[in-house]
Amino acid sequence: MSTVSVEPGHPIDEERSEQTFPTTNVLAYVPGVLLLVAVGLLGKYAEIWWLALGKREHWSVPDIEFVLWAILIGLVITNTVGVHRIFKPGVATYDFWLKIGIVALGSRFVLGDIAKLGVISLVQILVDMTVAGIIIIAAAKFFGLSGKLGSLLAIGTSICGVSAIVASKGAIRARNSDVGYAIAAILALGAVALFTLPPLGHLIGLTDHEFGLWAGLAVDNTAETTATGYLFSDEAGKIAVLVKSVRNALIGFVVLGFALYWSARGEADEIAPGVKAKAAFIWAKFPKFVLGFLAVSAIVTAGWLSKGQTANLANVSKWAFLLTFAGVGLNTNFRELARTGWRPLVVAVIGLVVVATVSLGLVLLTSRVFGWNQ
Repeated sequence: MSTVSVEPGHPIDEERSEQTFPTTNVLAYVPGVLLLVAVGLLGKYAEIWWLALGKREHWSVPDIEFVLWAILIGLVITNTVGVHRIFKPGVATYDFWLKIGIVALGSRFVLGDIAKLGVISLVQILVDMTVAGIIIIAAAKFFGLSGKLGSLLAIGTSICGVSAIVASKGAIRARNSDVGYAIAAILALGAVALFTLPPLGHLIGLTDHEFGLWAGLAVDNTAETTATGYLFSDEAGKIAVLVKSVRNALIGFVVLGFALYWSARGEADEIAPGVKAKAAFIWAKFPKFVLGFLAVSAIVTAGWLSKGQTANLANVSKWAFLLTFAGVGLNTNFRELARTGWRPLVVAVIGLVVVATVSLGLVLLTSRVFGWNQ
């Protein structure tokens, strides 16, 4: 593959991209978490105010969900006055709240539904992932990107966005600049999908279930997937999170495949032979919060929680997602994304279009032709 480097730029800060918390001082997180709460609540009250204004003025206004309001408010803050460094540690915790929300969301599923949807989603994901991966790697080569940058874009687009890219960094011995470019491109595409897929879903006439499947298959980052689903409807958001969790579970296998490929070329650390070594590698990359989601679902399925306790868990999920959606906006800086250069973004756009098109076709085929998702 070509080794021509991408345009010079300033990759996104890797510490923030890896969602690691920059300090052990608990008090350092307080200002940023309070900012997440404030933006989330502003989004919730903006939804109420908007509908009340339309009713008072006798306007026919669209029902804009608090999800979008929270993201928009965060975007405005970040891309105008910016987020002061005192808030950054707390704002960076939005990924933590996302995982809390997903684990608590397990209270709204029974294991039978997860097993049924999981098998269907797995088939769709494998087809989608294979087609997208091949096309993205080919596009990266055509546009003169390095082989490892192409691999990172393929991994991030087909599986789990930033998390998958970060998990792959050491495994394939990728350069920091390639990781930064790939993360910036994936974040940019997540923002695009967030604002384009819900209107397209309504235009096409997708049901809540169909759109949830589509969002779960097509959107890269878990935070953006969750927000995209909930922008369409509450039910679509639930399905999107479930499908995305199935995708997340494949991170270890995909990273292992690319690691073996680059190791065979002498450009990555060798992985010890044997089933145990490979199983340990997969477990190390596996997103553990998926197990939490399944555990909560199992507890609810077994009937070990009262209706009140189950309702409380559902409320925890809603509040956690409120902070997550605020964080999505506050962590999307268009100026940083613009510095990436055009070639990684073009390849990522090709990836988004391919993934969105293929996954939509799979959803419509399985739902309306075979009736598997009814």
